[in-house]
Amino acid sequence: MTTDELYPLTFDPIFKDYVWGGRNLAEKLGRSLPDGIVAESWDIAAHPNGSSLVNAGSMQGKTLGEVMALWGEALVGSNSQPALELGKFPLLIKLLDANRWLSVQVHPDDAYGLAHEQEFGKTEMWIVLHAEPGAEIIYGFVPGVTRERYAQEIADERAADSLQRLPVKKGDVIFVPAGAIHALGPGIIVAEIQQNSDTTYRIYDWGRPRPIHLEQALAVLDFGMVTPGPVRPRTLIKEDGLHVEQLAVCPYFETNRIILPPDNAFYGFCDGATFEVWGVLEGRATIEWSGEPVTLAGVSWALLPADMGEFQVIAEEQSTLLRVIVPDPVEG
Repeated sequence: MTTDELYPLTFDPIFKDYVWGGRNLAEKLGRSLPDGIVAESWDIAAHPNGSSLVNAGSMQGKTLGEVMALWGEALVGSNSQPALELGKFPLLIKLLDANRWLSVQVHPDDAYGLAHEQEFGKTEMWIVLHAEPGAEIIYGFVPGVTRERYAQEIADERAADSLQRLPVKKGDVIFVPAGAIHALGPGIIVAEIQQNSDTTYRIYDWGRPRPIHLEQALAVLDFGMVTPGPVRPRTLIKEDGLHVEQLAVCPYFETNRIILPPDNAFYGFCDGATFEVWGVLEGRATIEWSGEPVTLAGVSWALLPADMGEFQVIAEEQSTLLRVIVPDPVEG
């Protein structure tokens, strides 16, 4: 593998027609959609339930999984060696359009997911791209809920009674670790950064006739998640109109939000440790590197291989960007 073969990857999305979706990815974000309900757009994915196709360059027509098999560590980086050994891309990037309540649900951690589902656990985060007035999510428990009490509430068909309802607005960030009880409410569009997993344990589904997974859910629920709040972004840089803030950092991903004024640039270097996912949420920006530039407009993404080398992201207009990397492993 030579670095000359590497380039920023862009993909065609995969659409999912779950019952709670709608048409807002087209109406609010300008996405071109197939007919009917669209609940999720899997924008960067390499999962048995959906694998993105590269839409430009020498890898055009190949799935992300196929590219990973060819490029290996040069694509994912040394920080993702455990995922590479399992043949799994570490992350999955989505957009979700909630027109109805999603199920009240929970995701397992790695230990439970790999043991019982043969896939990673699912820690995730949401960046709210749109929220109707009064929109809210379910996120964590109210005080005083124990496993025994909640099991009884489930049996009594009151599974949503002891859960926190949290109002959200555009720009809010919600970090959802494995074990956290949660549900998106109507009128919300989010960008989701998550571990590469499609394991969801439904607890309550608002009367819809879909499978419920109570035994698994009770095994993985974190009853210590009591009235959690949105993320408070941590400012890293604030100068001359450039604003870089850390939205989340965990063993699986670190996500920064970058406000970039017109004609300003963010300079980066893919040094082999991690790939970088760059997303334009609003505005328009171009990724310049040693090869053909890649221009992104909201909402779209590019995957920069870990060994790609120097690059810069230049805003063509006022832009809101996301940068997602896999952090260095914690030693010890």
